[in-house]
Amino acid sequence: MNIIITGASSGVGFEAVIELALKPGHKIIALARSHEKLKKLHEIATSLSPDCTLYPVAFDLVNDDLAALQNFITARFDSRVDILINNAGALINKPFAELEEVDFVEMLQSNFLSHVRITQAMLPFIQAGAHIVNIGSMGGFQGSAKFKGLAAYSASKAALHNFTETLANELAEQQITVNCLALGSAQTEMLEKAFPGYQSPVMAFEMGKYIADFALTGSKFFNGKILPVAVTTP
Repeated sequence: MNIIITGASSGVGFEAVIELALKPGHKIIALARSHEKLKKLHEIATSLSPDCTLYPVAFDLVNDDLAALQNFITARFDSRVDILINNAGALINKPFAELEEVDFVEMLQSNFLSHVRITQAMLPFIQAGAHIVNIGSMGGFQGSAKFKGLAAYSASKAALHNFTETLANELAEQQITVNCLALGSAQTEMLEKAFPGYQSPVMAFEMGKYIADFALTGSKFFNGKILPVAVTTP
């Protein structure tokens, strides 16, 4: 399968790429802003699976030219994308009284609009049978526990959840599946930023494996669903 995953330089995105690289027959484009972290990802993936086909691409989803990425995909993937995993994101931990409008803008840009942007750019390559997986959060899951300091982050994830449902409905006639995994805690840098000192019972590599497996098989069982993936919240 031809797979694109964003936010691949750290955390669960990094681990999902490793898991996908271990499985034969896949071509993977891994997107992130950090060239150095992507270089490390490529070194680890190829050391574990020398025959894997992994293209690390330093790319800013908010500011960089998507036309250039489209050209890259045309050349490497023969103009076809089977799986798009929208995992990129950021977090601001700040009491609501101290939040500025620019903080909400940053969260919406990083956690929502960047996914809208790349998904729209990938539509010419996404055909029947493809699976789009958005990585959400229990912070944006209706009815789940909410935590102080995360108002802007949680609101942006809630927007991503709603986008998943509406996009799944719109693409159903084209037989393109769209789902969202609302993640609870996994031991990552982002978790440490949100909840300093907290230790999750779920390791990043475990969540990364779950995401990879779901991206490959989840479309057989789900469409337009926001699926909570949480042992603890956090």
